[in-house]
Amino acid sequence: MKNRNRSIVRVSLVGVLTNLVLSAFKITVGLLSNSIAIIIDAVNNLSDIMSSVVTIIGAHFSNKEPDKEHPMGHGRSEYLSTVIIAILIIYIGLTALVESVRKIIVPEAVDYQATTVIVVSAAIVAKILLGLYVRASGKKLQSNSLVGSGIDALYDAAISTATLVAIIIFFMTGWSIEAYLAAGISLFILRSGFKLIREAFSTILGQRPDSNLSRKIKQSIAEMPEVKGAFDLVMHDYGAGATIASVNIEVDRHLTAAQIDNLSRDIQKLIYKKYKVIISSVGTYAIDLDNPTVEKLWRTTKAIADSYEHIAQLHGFHVELKEKVIYLDVVISFTLADRRAYYDKFCRELKAALPEYTFNITQDSDISD
Repeated sequence: MKNRNRSIVRVSLVGVLTNLVLSAFKITVGLLSNSIAIIIDAVNNLSDIMSSVVTIIGAHFSNKEPDKEHPMGHGRSEYLSTVIIAILIIYIGLTALVESVRKIIVPEAVDYQATTVIVVSAAIVAKILLGLYVRASGKKLQSNSLVGSGIDALYDAAISTATLVAIIIFFMTGWSIEAYLAAGISLFILRSGFKLIREAFSTILGQRPDSNLSRKIKQSIAEMPEVKGAFDLVMHDYGAGATIASVNIEVDRHLTAAQIDNLSRDIQKLIYKKYKVIISSVGTYAIDLDNPTVEKLWRTTKAIADSYEHIAQLHGFHVELKEKVIYLDVVISFTLADRRAYYDKFCRELKAALPEYTFNITQDSDISD
Protein backbone atom coordinates (compact mmCIF):
# COMPACT_ATOMS: atom_id res chain seq x y z
CA MET A 1 0.00 0.00 0.00
CA LYS A 2 2.83 2.42 0.86
CA ASN A 3 4.53 1.78 -2.50
CA ARG A 4 1.20 2.39 -4.23
CA ASN A 5 0.70 5.73 -2.50
CA ARG A 6 4.27 6.79 -3.26
CA SER A 7 3.58 6.04 -6.92
CA ILE A 8 0.38 8.12 -6.80
CA VAL A 9 2.30 11.05 -5.31
CA ARG A 10 5.05 10.73 -7.94
CA VAL A 11 2.57 10.75 -10.82
CA SER A 12 0.74 13.72 -9.28
CA LEU A 13 3.99 15.69 -8.95
CA VAL A 14 4.66 15.14 -12.65
CA GLY A 15 1.25 16.71 -13.29
CA VAL A 16 1.99 19.65 -11.01
CA LEU A 17 5.30 20.49 -12.72
CA THR A 18 3.88 20.07 -16.23
CA ASN A 19 0.89 22.29 -15.54
CA LEU A 20 3.05 24.96 -13.88
CA VAL A 21 5.15 25.28 -17.02
CA LEU A 22 2.13 25.24 -19.35
CA SER A 23 0.25 27.81 -17.27
CA ALA A 24 3.17 30.23 -17.30
CA PHE A 25 3.55 30.06 -21.08
CA LYS A 26 -0.20 30.26 -21.78
CA ILE A 27 -0.80 33.23 -19.49
CA THR A 28 2.05 35.10 -21.16
CA VAL A 29 0.81 34.32 -24.69
CA GLY A 30 -2.82 34.96 -23.74
CA LEU A 31 -2.06 38.42 -22.36
CA LEU A 32 0.09 39.34 -25.35
CA SER A 33 -2.55 38.22 -27.88
CA ASN A 34 -5.56 39.39 -25.82
CA SER A 35 -7.05 35.88 -26.16
CA ILE A 36 -9.58 35.07 -23.45
CA ALA A 37 -9.64 31.44 -24.63
CA ILE A 38 -5.91 30.98 -24.02
CA ILE A 39 -6.13 32.73 -20.64
CA ILE A 40 -9.03 30.44 -19.60
CA ASP A 41 -6.97 27.49 -20.78
CA ALA A 42 -4.12 28.67 -18.55
CA VAL A 43 -6.45 29.04 -15.56
CA ASN A 44 -7.68 25.53 -16.31
CA ASN A 45 -4.09 24.29 -16.01
CA LEU A 46 -3.75 26.05 -12.65
CA SER A 47 -6.86 24.23 -11.42
CA ASP A 48 -5.24 20.99 -12.59
CA ILE A 49 -2.43 21.76 -10.16
CA MET A 50 -5.04 21.98 -7.41
CA SER A 51 -6.42 18.60 -8.54
CA SER A 52 -2.96 17.05 -8.29
CA VAL A 53 -2.44 18.54 -4.84
CA VAL A 54 -5.80 17.15 -3.69
CA THR A 55 -4.80 13.74 -5.06
CA ILE A 56 -1.52 13.87 -3.12
CA ILE A 57 -3.37 14.81 0.08
CA GLY A 58 -5.88 11.98 -0.51
CA ALA A 59 -3.06 9.48 -0.99
CA HIS A 60 -1.42 10.71 2.21
CA PHE A 61 -4.55 10.23 4.31
CA SER A 62 -5.38 6.86 2.75
CA ASN A 63 -1.91 5.67 3.77
CA LYS A 64 -2.64 6.22 7.47
CA GLU A 65 -2.71 3.10 9.59
CA PRO A 66 -6.07 1.87 10.95
CA ASP A 67 -7.02 3.29 14.34
CA LYS A 68 -9.81 2.88 16.88
CA GLU A 69 -12.07 5.38 15.10
CA HIS A 70 -11.34 3.92 11.64
CA PRO A 71 -10.55 0.22 12.14
CA MET A 72 -10.81 -0.52 8.41
CA GLY A 73 -8.20 2.10 7.53
CA HIS A 74 -8.52 5.39 5.66
CA GLY A 75 -8.61 4.15 2.05
CA ARG A 76 -11.97 5.78 1.35
CA SER A 77 -10.38 9.22 1.65
CA GLU A 78 -9.33 8.72 -1.99
CA TYR A 79 -12.99 8.72 -2.96
CA LEU A 80 -13.47 12.01 -1.16
CA SER A 81 -10.54 13.50 -3.07
CA THR A 82 -12.17 12.24 -6.29
CA VAL A 83 -15.32 14.17 -5.35
CA ILE A 84 -13.26 17.33 -4.82
CA ILE A 85 -11.57 16.88 -8.21
CA ALA A 86 -14.99 16.38 -9.83
CA ILE A 87 -16.22 19.61 -8.24
CA LEU A 88 -13.15 21.40 -9.63
CA ILE A 89 -13.86 20.03 -13.11
CA ILE A 90 -17.47 21.22 -12.87
CA TYR A 91 -16.31 24.64 -11.70
CA ILE A 92 -13.87 24.86 -14.60
CA GLY A 93 -16.57 23.86 -17.06
CA LEU A 94 -19.02 26.46 -15.72
CA THR A 95 -16.38 29.20 -15.70
CA ALA A 96 -15.31 28.37 -19.25
CA LEU A 97 -18.93 28.31 -20.41
CA VAL A 98 -19.74 31.67 -18.82
CA GLU A 99 -16.63 33.32 -20.29
CA SER A 100 -17.28 31.78 -23.71
CA VAL A 101 -20.86 33.04 -23.77
CA ARG A 102 -19.70 36.47 -22.64
CA LYS A 103 -17.19 36.60 -25.47
CA ILE A 104 -19.86 35.51 -27.96
CA ILE A 105 -22.10 38.37 -26.81
CA VAL A 106 -19.32 40.94 -26.58
CA PRO A 107 -16.54 39.95 -29.03
CA GLU A 108 -13.04 41.19 -28.33
CA ALA A 109 -10.30 41.80 -30.88
CA VAL A 110 -7.44 39.36 -30.77
CA ASP A 111 -3.87 39.61 -32.03
CA TYR A 112 -2.47 36.13 -32.66
CA GLN A 113 1.21 35.70 -33.43
CA ALA A 114 3.26 32.78 -34.75
CA THR A 115 4.49 32.13 -31.20
CA THR A 116 0.86 31.67 -30.17
CA VAL A 117 0.48 28.74 -32.57
CA ILE A 118 3.76 27.18 -31.37
CA VAL A 119 2.88 27.45 -27.67
CA VAL A 120 -0.67 26.15 -28.09
CA SER A 121 0.52 23.27 -30.29
CA ALA A 122 3.17 22.27 -27.77
CA ALA A 123 0.59 22.47 -24.99
CA ILE A 124 -1.73 20.09 -26.87
CA VAL A 125 1.01 17.48 -27.25
CA ALA A 126 2.11 17.88 -23.62
CA LYS A 127 -1.44 17.56 -22.23
CA ILE A 128 -2.25 14.52 -24.34
CA LEU A 129 0.90 12.75 -23.17
CA LEU A 130 0.28 13.81 -19.58
CA GLY A 131 -3.37 12.76 -19.69
CA LEU A 132 -2.60 9.31 -21.12
CA TYR A 133 0.20 8.80 -18.60
CA VAL A 134 -1.84 9.88 -15.56
CA ARG A 135 -4.96 7.96 -16.61
CA ALA A 136 -2.98 4.77 -17.31
CA SER A 137 -1.18 5.15 -13.98
CA GLY A 138 -4.51 5.63 -12.23
CA LYS A 139 -5.93 2.42 -13.71
CA LYS A 140 -2.79 0.50 -12.84
CA LEU A 141 -2.74 1.82 -9.26
CA GLN A 142 -6.55 1.58 -8.90
CA SER A 143 -6.74 5.29 -8.08
CA ASN A 144 -9.97 7.02 -9.12
CA SER A 145 -8.37 10.36 -8.31
CA LEU A 146 -5.57 9.83 -10.84
CA VAL A 147 -7.99 8.52 -13.45
CA GLY A 148 -10.06 11.67 -12.96
CA SER A 149 -7.00 13.87 -13.27
CA GLY A 150 -5.95 12.05 -16.43
CA ILE A 151 -9.37 12.54 -18.01
CA ASP A 152 -9.27 16.20 -17.04
CA ALA A 153 -5.89 16.57 -18.76
CA LEU A 154 -7.24 15.02 -21.96
CA TYR A 155 -10.16 17.44 -21.92
CA ASP A 156 -7.64 20.25 -21.48
CA ALA A 157 -5.94 19.02 -24.64
CA ALA A 158 -9.32 19.22 -26.39
CA ILE A 159 -9.73 22.81 -25.21
CA SER A 160 -6.28 23.70 -26.52
CA THR A 161 -7.03 21.94 -29.81
CA ALA A 162 -10.21 23.97 -30.22
CA THR A 163 -8.23 27.12 -29.52
CA LEU A 164 -5.63 26.13 -32.11
CA VAL A 165 -8.33 25.47 -34.71
CA ALA A 166 -9.85 28.87 -33.94
CA ILE A 167 -6.45 30.52 -34.39
CA ILE A 168 -5.87 28.83 -37.76
CA ILE A 169 -9.35 29.80 -38.98
CA PHE A 170 -8.69 33.38 -37.84
CA PHE A 171 -5.43 33.49 -39.81
CA MET A 172 -7.14 32.07 -42.90
CA THR A 173 -10.45 33.96 -42.89
CA GLY A 174 -10.31 36.65 -40.23
CA TRP A 175 -13.26 35.05 -38.45
CA SER A 176 -13.06 34.68 -34.68
CA ILE A 177 -14.87 31.49 -33.61
CA GLU A 178 -12.86 30.50 -30.56
CA ALA A 179 -15.69 31.43 -28.19
CA TYR A 180 -18.15 29.12 -29.92
CA LEU A 181 -15.71 26.22 -29.83
CA ALA A 182 -14.86 26.89 -26.18
CA ALA A 183 -18.58 26.93 -25.28
CA GLY A 184 -19.10 23.52 -26.87
CA ILE A 185 -16.10 22.00 -25.14
CA SER A 186 -17.23 23.48 -21.81
CA LEU A 187 -20.33 21.29 -22.01
CA PHE A 188 -18.15 18.19 -22.44
CA ILE A 189 -16.08 19.23 -19.43
CA LEU A 190 -19.24 19.59 -17.34
CA ARG A 191 -20.43 16.17 -18.46
CA SER A 192 -17.10 14.65 -17.41
CA GLY A 193 -17.26 16.30 -13.99
CA PHE A 194 -20.83 15.20 -13.28
CA LYS A 195 -20.05 11.65 -14.38
CA LEU A 196 -16.99 11.51 -12.11
CA ILE A 197 -18.86 12.83 -9.08
CA ARG A 198 -21.73 10.41 -9.67
CA GLU A 199 -19.35 7.45 -9.79
CA ALA A 200 -17.50 8.60 -6.65
CA PHE A 201 -20.71 9.04 -4.65
CA SER A 202 -21.96 5.68 -5.87
CA THR A 203 -18.83 4.01 -4.49
CA ILE A 204 -19.07 5.87 -1.17
CA LEU A 205 -22.75 4.93 -0.79
CA GLY A 206 -21.95 1.26 -1.37
CA GLN A 207 -22.63 0.36 -4.98
CA ARG A 208 -23.23 -3.16 -6.22
CA PRO A 209 -19.98 -5.14 -6.53
CA ASP A 210 -18.49 -5.56 -9.98
CA SER A 211 -20.50 -8.39 -11.56
CA ASN A 212 -17.50 -9.99 -13.23
CA LEU A 213 -15.50 -10.05 -9.99
CA SER A 214 -18.34 -11.34 -7.80
CA ARG A 215 -19.13 -14.14 -10.25
CA LYS A 216 -15.47 -15.18 -10.41
CA ILE A 217 -15.16 -15.22 -6.62
CA LYS A 218 -18.26 -17.39 -6.16
CA GLN A 219 -17.23 -19.67 -9.01
CA SER A 220 -13.75 -20.16 -7.50
CA ILE A 221 -15.28 -21.04 -4.15
CA ALA A 222 -17.90 -23.37 -5.67
CA GLU A 223 -15.18 -25.27 -7.54
CA MET A 224 -13.65 -26.47 -4.27
CA PRO A 225 -14.53 -30.19 -3.77
CA GLU A 226 -16.28 -29.80 -0.42
CA VAL A 227 -18.39 -26.82 -1.50
CA LYS A 228 -21.85 -27.42 -3.01
CA GLY A 229 -22.49 -23.72 -3.73
CA ALA A 230 -21.45 -20.16 -2.80
CA PHE A 231 -24.05 -17.52 -1.91
CA ASP A 232 -24.69 -14.22 -0.13
CA LEU A 233 -21.40 -12.63 -1.21
CA VAL A 234 -21.22 -9.20 0.43
CA MET A 235 -18.31 -6.91 -0.50
CA HIS A 236 -17.27 -3.68 1.21
CA ASP A 237 -14.84 -1.33 -0.54
CA TYR A 238 -12.46 0.48 1.80
CA GLY A 239 -10.12 1.68 -0.93
CA ALA A 240 -7.79 -0.05 -3.37
CA GLY A 241 -6.38 -3.25 -1.90
CA ALA A 242 -8.85 -3.16 0.99
CA THR A 243 -11.98 -4.93 -0.21
CA ILE A 244 -13.49 -6.99 2.59
CA ALA A 245 -16.15 -9.61 1.95
CA SER A 246 -18.23 -12.31 3.58
CA VAL A 247 -19.81 -15.33 1.92
CA ASN A 248 -22.02 -18.32 2.76
CA ILE A 249 -21.35 -21.79 1.41
CA GLU A 250 -23.34 -24.99 1.21
CA VAL A 251 -21.58 -28.11 2.50
CA ASP A 252 -22.51 -31.65 3.37
CA ARG A 253 -24.12 -31.77 6.81
CA HIS A 254 -21.75 -34.53 7.89
CA LEU A 255 -18.62 -32.37 7.75
CA THR A 256 -17.08 -31.81 11.17
CA ALA A 257 -16.43 -28.41 12.70
CA ALA A 258 -12.68 -28.94 12.17
CA GLN A 259 -13.22 -29.73 8.49
CA ILE A 260 -15.39 -26.65 7.99
CA ASP A 261 -12.79 -24.52 9.78
CA ASN A 262 -10.03 -25.78 7.48
CA LEU A 263 -12.25 -25.24 4.45
CA SER A 264 -12.98 -21.64 5.51
CA ARG A 265 -9.28 -20.89 5.85
CA ASP A 266 -8.57 -22.42 2.44
CA ILE A 267 -11.27 -20.21 0.92
CA GLN A 268 -9.81 -17.09 2.54
CA LYS A 269 -6.31 -17.88 1.25
CA LEU A 270 -7.52 -18.76 -2.25
CA ILE A 271 -9.67 -15.66 -2.75
CA TYR A 272 -7.02 -13.25 -1.45
CA LYS A 273 -4.33 -14.85 -3.62
CA LYS A 274 -6.46 -14.72 -6.79
CA TYR A 275 -8.43 -11.50 -6.33
CA LYS A 276 -6.83 -9.57 -3.42
CA VAL A 277 -10.21 -9.65 -1.61
CA ILE A 278 -10.22 -10.32 2.13
CA ILE A 279 -12.89 -12.86 3.12
CA SER A 280 -13.58 -11.89 6.73
CA SER A 281 -16.10 -14.64 7.43
CA VAL A 282 -17.48 -17.79 5.83
CA GLY A 283 -20.93 -18.91 6.87
CA THR A 284 -22.21 -22.42 6.21
CA TYR A 285 -25.47 -24.05 5.16
CA ALA A 286 -25.69 -27.79 5.90
CA ILE A 287 -27.48 -29.77 3.19
CA ASP A 288 -28.44 -33.44 3.00
CA LEU A 289 -29.75 -34.14 -0.50
CA ASP A 290 -28.60 -37.76 -0.22
CA ASN A 291 -31.70 -38.34 1.90
CA PRO A 292 -34.55 -39.34 -0.50
CA THR A 293 -37.21 -37.44 1.48
CA VAL A 294 -35.13 -34.27 1.62
CA GLU A 295 -34.26 -34.58 -2.06
CA LYS A 296 -37.95 -34.90 -2.97
CA LEU A 297 -38.84 -31.84 -0.89
CA TRP A 298 -36.05 -29.90 -2.60
CA ARG A 299 -37.29 -30.84 -6.08
CA THR A 300 -40.83 -29.73 -5.20
CA THR A 301 -39.57 -26.43 -3.79
CA LYS A 302 -37.26 -25.83 -6.76
CA ALA A 303 -40.02 -26.54 -9.28
CA ILE A 304 -42.31 -23.96 -7.67
CA ALA A 305 -39.49 -21.38 -7.48
CA ASP A 306 -38.62 -21.93 -11.15
CA SER A 307 -42.13 -20.83 -12.10
CA TYR A 308 -41.42 -17.40 -10.57
CA GLU A 309 -39.56 -15.22 -13.06
CA HIS A 310 -38.12 -12.81 -10.50
CA ILE A 311 -36.77 -15.38 -8.04
CA ALA A 312 -33.05 -15.14 -8.73
CA GLN A 313 -31.84 -17.85 -6.40
CA LEU A 314 -32.67 -20.41 -3.69
CA HIS A 315 -30.18 -21.56 -1.10
CA GLY A 316 -29.82 -22.55 2.53
CA PHE A 317 -32.29 -25.41 2.05
CA HIS A 318 -32.41 -27.37 5.30
CA VAL A 319 -35.02 -29.81 6.59
CA GLU A 320 -35.66 -31.00 10.13
CA LEU A 321 -37.59 -34.17 9.29
CA LYS A 322 -38.60 -35.01 12.85
CA GLU A 323 -40.05 -31.53 13.51
CA LYS A 324 -41.23 -31.18 9.88
CA VAL A 325 -39.62 -27.75 9.48
CA ILE A 326 -38.09 -26.47 6.24
CA TYR A 327 -35.58 -23.63 6.25
CA LEU A 328 -34.96 -21.75 3.03
CA ASP A 329 -33.49 -18.47 1.73
CA VAL A 330 -35.03 -16.94 -1.39
CA VAL A 331 -33.43 -14.11 -3.41
CA ILE A 332 -35.87 -11.85 -5.25
CA SER A 333 -34.52 -9.56 -7.95
CA PHE A 334 -34.47 -5.78 -7.44
CA THR A 335 -36.04 -5.42 -10.89
CA LEU A 336 -39.38 -6.18 -9.25
CA ALA A 337 -41.28 -3.21 -7.82
CA ASP A 338 -43.18 -4.98 -5.00
CA ARG A 339 -40.76 -7.64 -3.78
CA ARG A 340 -42.65 -8.24 -0.54
CA ALA A 341 -45.93 -9.13 -2.25
CA TYR A 342 -44.02 -11.45 -4.62
CA TYR A 343 -42.35 -13.14 -1.64
CA ASP A 344 -45.69 -13.59 0.16
CA LYS A 345 -47.25 -15.17 -2.93
CA PHE A 346 -44.34 -17.63 -3.24
CA CYS A 347 -44.63 -18.56 0.45
CA ARG A 348 -48.36 -19.21 0.16
CA GLU A 349 -47.92 -21.46 -2.87
CA LEU A 350 -45.10 -23.39 -1.23
CA LYS A 351 -47.11 -23.96 1.95
CA ALA A 352 -50.12 -25.06 -0.09
CA ALA A 353 -47.97 -27.64 -1.93
CA LEU A 354 -46.45 -29.01 1.29
CA PRO A 355 -49.10 -28.37 3.99
CA GLU A 356 -47.66 -30.87 6.45
CA TYR A 357 -44.48 -28.79 6.83
CA THR A 358 -43.76 -25.56 8.64
CA PHE A 359 -41.65 -23.10 6.63
CA ASN A 360 -39.00 -20.66 7.82
CA ILE A 361 -38.30 -18.68 4.65
CA THR A 362 -35.87 -15.76 4.64
CA GLN A 363 -36.15 -13.13 1.91
CA ASP A 364 -32.58 -12.33 0.92
CA SER A 365 -31.48 -9.24 -0.99
CA ASP A 366 -30.03 -9.53 -4.47
CA ILE A 367 -26.72 -8.11 -3.27
CA SER A 368 -24.28 -9.53 -5.83
CA ASP A 369 -24.27 -11.44 -9.11
